[in-house]
Amino acid sequence: MSRSTRDARIAPKPEISVPASVAPPPAAPAPAPEPAPAPEAAPAPRPAAPTTGQAPAVRVRVAPGAGKIEINGRTLNEYFTSERDRKSIFGPLEVTNTGGKMDVHVNATGGGPSGQTGAIIMGLSRALAKYDQTLEAPLRGANFMTRDSRMKERKKYGQRGARRRFQFSKR
Repeated sequence: MSRSTRDARIAPKPEISVPASVAPPPAAPAPAPEPAPAPEAAPAPRPAAPTTGQAPAVRVRVAPGAGKIEINGRTLNEYFTSERDRKSIFGPLEVTNTGGKMDVHVNATGGGPSGQTGAIIMGLSRALAKYDQTLEAPLRGANFMTRDSRMKERKKYGQRGARRRFQFSKR
């Protein structure tokens, strides 16, 4: 049965009038509501951080300057102890001839030193390409803009890990 047919069969309720002697007195006018306090300005949304992979997350800012490189508030030499890591960070700056002309500020979290180095290189390359569009071609040619696509292999059911099996017992 459709709704309109069912509603049509129900008779409307008659309105009941109440004599004035029994009706409650009219309500007094409500006081004017006080104006609500002005809402505080919501905090500005944080800019999305360029990330590479899941473990190391890196946010890189570049600005014209004397060529300082600062990672998590420390200098490059204080932050990275390995010479290989320190040299590889200069790769994007050498390819684009911006070494000594740009200040680099980095916030890095997660991962280890080698993973953070790779993430900083990609973040620095993206920041340079965003700063000057003409630098993107040399950075792509040097493979600094390509993300490392290797991922952790997933665990399979019926096994202890991705490849590790449960111990087999013959007897």
